[in-house]
Amino acid sequence: MTQDVVLNNHLSDDFAFDEAIKTLRTNIRFCGNNIRTIMLTSSTPNEGKSSITFSLASSLAETGQKTLLIDADIRKSVFVSRYHLNKDVHGLSQYLSGQVSLNSVLYSTNTENLDMIFSGPYSPNPAELLEEAGFQDLIKWAKERYDYVIIDTPPINNVIDAAIIAKECDGAVMVIESGGISYRMAQRLKLQLEKSGCRILGAVLNKVGRGYSGYYGKYGRYGKYDKYYGEKPESVND
Repeated sequence: MTQDVVLNNHLSDDFAFDEAIKTLRTNIRFCGNNIRTIMLTSSTPNEGKSSITFSLASSLAETGQKTLLIDADIRKSVFVSRYHLNKDVHGLSQYLSGQVSLNSVLYSTNTENLDMIFSGPYSPNPAELLEEAGFQDLIKWAKERYDYVIIDTPPINNVIDAAIIAKECDGAVMVIESGGISYRMAQRLKLQLEKSGCRILGAVLNKVGRGYSGYYGKYGRYGKYDKYYGEKPESVND
């Protein structure tokens, strides 16, 4: 049985942001019924990946899709502090290390149809934990019970964790900060995902400047999700 947790300050009141997330959600759903376990990653920290991950999971849940959001960034998670949880929670690192049961880390939220597994305390060996059979079993269990499993991962160019997680996913979305990383770094991100065998669903160009003239250019900061074939993707802001 899931436990209840209240996430504070988690709803966006920005029309442009909400519309961009809906575009991302729609494109995800058009990827096919077999694409249900999806990871989001970036090249470096602070590209806005976790904000996009949470907003996508919430948006899917709001359409009636039973959704599980797994915070797999055991090294440096932001969810607990950013959303001001109303209680202390157990998390993924504790479950994978055998300290607590699955029921102890599964939380229902104040967004209908959205459940979460938080990262748990920092672990000195997250890659080793993620390579254990316990993580594979968790994903298999989640696929049988949820319409979508959305996974937030560490930046793939910094540590190997995301590449390990990618092996268990149906697809991946790359979050790229506009002007924040080089073309070479973006290509390295793409190559790392390809090596893992995970299908790349697309890219989100994030933190677009006010002068950008994309679809949501008139709002100053937001664009849209697009497929990634080497062309310049458009964006959603943090």
